[in-house]
Amino acid sequence: MKKVLKVINDVITNPPIPHEPYKQSLKNWAKYCLQNKGFIVTYAQKGDFAVELKGGEKLYFKVTNNAVDLDDNINWIVWDSAAKKASLIPQML
Repeated sequence: MKKVLKVINDVITNPPIPHEPYKQSLKNWAKYCLQNKGFIVTYAQKGDFAVELKGGEKLYFKVTNNAVDLDDNINWIVWDSAAKKASLIPQML
């Protein structure tokens, strides 16, 4: 699981395309970046989307532009508009 989160972190922090908030939502951009690297991105009731792992296990993600009061029970992709970069905040297991 930690290996997968490291790869996802690398994808989000070194994306194949830059996030341009005026062109696409953070959610759609994150999903595109992950799909571009071969991840299976699916619908999720518990979050904005899920990444399906081998064996059917899923990692759930939410996206935000404001890293305040984030729920520790889910993975977050956070956009920092001042630094113009995204980061991954993994859930606390």
